Amino acid sequence: MTHFEQEFFRPFKFSAGDIEQHLQNAFRDLEIAAKDPFPEVQFSYSFQALIKAGIALLAAVGNVKVRSIPGHHVKILNKMSEILSDPDILAFGNSMRMKRNTDLYGGGTPINEKEAKEYCQFVKGVLEKVKKASA
Repeated sequence: MTHFEQEFFRPFKFSAGDIEQHLQNAFRDLEIAAKDPFPEVQFSYSFQALIKAGIALLAAVGNVKVRSIPGHHVKILNKMSEILSDPDILAFGNSMRMKRNTDLYGGGTPINEKEAKEYCQFVKGVLEKVKKASA
């Protein structure tokens, strides 16, 4: 059983419709990522989709709501990785998070087309796992 730290998560019973809405928002962001011609947009929307999928998974499996405080993205990625028994989610997701932070706070970071496509494909696979686990 996964332990959810009270600092980052609070118990909350989501309806099936709420969980489905979170998951559909993640798939919508991934669709935007896949269709946009700019690698930076593909990357940004892929990361958003990954985090939204994590929120849906935690709502469905953990009956918890994520608190929006510093460090919460790392906790979402960690719990997703743990619940889905996939260490790549934490490693790859954390790499995306750090790249996003460098872009936001460090004056930018270039994302090339190959990299953007790899991120998009990775997130697509994670979303499929989240969808199955959330059903």
